[in-house]
Amino acid sequence: MGKKIVVALGGNSIIRPGEDPTVYSQFANTREALKPIAELVRAGHDVVLTHGNGPQVGNILIRSEKAAGEAYELPLGVCVAQSQGEMGYMIAQCMKNMLVRGGVSDREVVAVVTQVLVDPDDPAMSNPVKPVGPFFDEKRARELEKHGVAVREDAGRGWRRVVPSPVPRSVVERHSIRNLIDHGYIVVAVGGGGCPVYYEADGTLEGVDAVVDKDLASKVLALEIGAQVMIISTGVPHACLWYGTERERPIERATASEFRKWLDEGHFAAGSMEPKIRAAVEFVENGGEEVIITLPELVEEAFHGRAGTHVLPDPS
Repeated sequence: MGKKIVVALGGNSIIRPGEDPTVYSQFANTREALKPIAELVRAGHDVVLTHGNGPQVGNILIRSEKAAGEAYELPLGVCVAQSQGEMGYMIAQCMKNMLVRGGVSDREVVAVVTQVLVDPDDPAMSNPVKPVGPFFDEKRARELEKHGVAVREDAGRGWRRVVPSPVPRSVVERHSIRNLIDHGYIVVAVGGGGCPVYYEADGTLEGVDAVVDKDLASKVLALEIGAQVMIISTGVPHACLWYGTERERPIERATASEFRKWLDEGHFAAGSMEPKIRAAVEFVENGGEEVIITLPELVEEAFHGRAGTHVLPDPS
């Protein structure tokens, strides 16, 4: 019996550091990132693909800022929706092509523009920490600060703009996504964490000017659709203790309580590895069997236990 697997693709695995971020390079990187995931589909597993959009939504913001006065302004939620369309098209097409070439022509791939429920009074709304857009040096960071843009140094890799990131509560389209999976579709959903929304008193939806962390939103979706496994594809082969220091140590397998202890000790960078670990812990604490964190190219190896970091439930 195949498993139901949610695979969260990092936006930075599609736009790679130091690479010219053209549409063509993104398609090429997407094809590479999807190769091991296509093998999971070929093996009979049901896969839901989610994805980050930090670089992409940051570039949409740059375009909007540069077009000020000549084109209408784009709030963050609309930028997220645009990135879901752009990246959903790219991921769905690449996955379908890969399956057809691999002899699997009966599996369809659909991309769902997804909304995620948040609390509009979430304290995160006044504390921007979620990095989006390209990396830049400190000089550029100070220039952006003068124009009211929040920026922060990102895990020793450079500076990035940061935006509010409220906690995701539920996926609005969860029932539709589950129905698609149950009918054999491969689904691309929760792109960029989903468009953050809340319910008005009359039951209607309203958007929020923020970006939801895609790993936390992927965890919410994984639990709501009954996934057994969650895979978080990122820019490192393992989560590490003492990352970036002489004491750096990769974590291969550990339980939720061990990871909670390391979270409390501050081992994982906010806005980077920290939400991935938090999502992993909450997934296995609420019924998930396993979370795997690794590089895109190691996903299949890691699924079979031969690579990556494995987050497991505590023994009962």
